[in-house]
Amino acid sequence: MDMDQILVLISGVGLIAFIYWFFFGKKEDHYLGNKVEIIVSGGYKPSVIKAKNNQKLMLSFIRTENNSCLEEIMLPDFKIKKYLPLNEKVDIEIFPEKRGEYEFHCGMNMYRGKIKIL
Repeated sequence: MDMDQILVLISGVGLIAFIYWFFFGKKEDHYLGNKVEIIVSGGYKPSVIKAKNNQKLMLSFIRTENNSCLEEIMLPDFKIKKYLPLNEKVDIEIFPEKRGEYEFHCGMNMYRGKIKIL
């Protein structure tokens, strides 16, 4: 094998590894617990929250990005809509009584997150 062929082979294997990582290696950012601090910046971090059934869940949202879309948080299944001031903590307490998934999103429904009740 020439040096050119070796370099092409190594580059090809590296590119395949990168593509695999990019498409299949990403995992949802999630948190398990009943008190969660969610950073609102380019989305929600963590974006998936897992909690137990029939227990109070405290969500603390802190918006650190000056994006008008992220100024509001909505939890439609709990009929909650709150304004998120910049760099201030906003606490939302919910009491999920049924197992399942509940979505939360920004006011324009562009950024989303999930609450999974186990």
